[in-house]
Amino acid sequence: MATKTQNQLHVFFFPFMAQGHLIPAIEMAKLFALRGQRSTIITTPYFTPFLTKSLEKNRNLHTPVDILTIKIPSSEAGFPKGIESLDMAPTPQVQGKFFEASGLFEPQIDELLELYRPDCLVADIFFPWATDVAAKYGIPRLIFHGSSNFAMCCNLSVFRSKPYKHVSSEYEPFIIPNLPDKIEFTASRVADFIKEDSETETDHFTKMYKVMKEVELRSYGILVNSFYELEPAYADHYPKVIQGIKTWQIGPLFLYDKGLNLEEHECLKWLHCKKPNSVVYVSFGSVANFNDEQLMEIATGLEASGQQFIWVVRREKKEGVSEEWLPEGFEERMEGKGVIVRGWAPQIPILEHEAIGGFLTHCGWNSTLESICAGVPMVTWPVSAEQFCNEKLVSEILRVGIEVGAKKWKVLVGDFVKRDAIERAVTRLMKGDEAEEMRSRVKELADKARNAILDGGSSVLDLDALFHDLKNASATRKE
Repeated sequence: MATKTQNQLHVFFFPFMAQGHLIPAIEMAKLFALRGQRSTIITTPYFTPFLTKSLEKNRNLHTPVDILTIKIPSSEAGFPKGIESLDMAPTPQVQGKFFEASGLFEPQIDELLELYRPDCLVADIFFPWATDVAAKYGIPRLIFHGSSNFAMCCNLSVFRSKPYKHVSSEYEPFIIPNLPDKIEFTASRVADFIKEDSETETDHFTKMYKVMKEVELRSYGILVNSFYELEPAYADHYPKVIQGIKTWQIGPLFLYDKGLNLEEHECLKWLHCKKPNSVVYVSFGSVANFNDEQLMEIATGLEASGQQFIWVVRREKKEGVSEEWLPEGFEERMEGKGVIVRGWAPQIPILEHEAIGGFLTHCGWNSTLESICAGVPMVTWPVSAEQFCNEKLVSEILRVGIEVGAKKWKVLVGDFVKRDAIERAVTRLMKGDEAEEMRSRVKELADKARNAILDGGSSVLDLDALFHDLKNASATRKE
């Protein structure tokens, strides 16, 4: 493990055990190391090889990033061994147990904090107890939400005011109160864990969310993977509504240092042969798990749109087994027009390729931010989490996306969307004046994102201010 030098911060990063939370945490740890601070990531043995591989790609870190491992308390939480990541949970019930396990890490973290005494603990929002265990050793705890300022503002306002209680049906629109813009929502799109009266399999999230909001007020501050120019009204608004807690906009995190791409995926070679803005990229992240009927609608809708595509699907191809989620002869008809990638795909290089003209996405914040930074407009298809809020940011505030028509928040499976809606949205995204206007707007945002991470840019200034605050806090504790 690296040795801390004088006037150098030592920061612990403790992300939730899911790809969408782990990846920005890695980027944060690398960013701190690039700026000369000492970083340590706490994770489980399952993620250690992934972390190691990711860190090996970076040759210009000023200090190495260390890794400490802890065990997932699966037996204590009551779910099967072998489920090491949120995307491995097959049902909402098992997902719930996985989240419950997040409250059982405290003894292991307590032991590490006592042993190493870092200057700061950056812990995921799903570990609300981390604030108190850090305070036990006089260590400031920073919260990482992993979502946009806009989503945080929307969710907090809905949670506090409960406007969904004053409508006659779950699809009747209401205005989210106390926001800088007029935003209409429906109860069907509100995350179950925000509804205090929820009686679904996610009702334990509701209790956790309430605790998380209370803990925010006692934490040192909040790190946001965004940049001020993207959502200025909401970057200003959130610290006010959360009662003066500091926030630092330090993103887009993945832009600071992309490391080395030593291998080129086959789909990138395919893209090299395509014209600029001629291909739509389709991916729904690592957690959403659509059934065969929905996948059939996507396939049929893409074919009907006539657009070329790269489609990432979480299904392995088994020899001799027919795939009932694909129309008969689909892959033969789409040869040269479309590519299906099974499992993992290099999303950032794909989005940054000049051939990509649009992105059909679940609106996870990482994917949304990557698309914006690549200058790629979106078809928005939210599934769960805070994704319906991100959809509103993309389609109404930034005006760089088209809603496919998903109406209901559903863990894993999402709301069913028919092929005609998919065809219409993809066609609008890729063709015509509206598409060109969106592409122009999103490319302006991409330029602002790159400027934010340059010396003197808004995110770098916020990062420097954070280091200054933490060093002052550390010096004060030692006096």
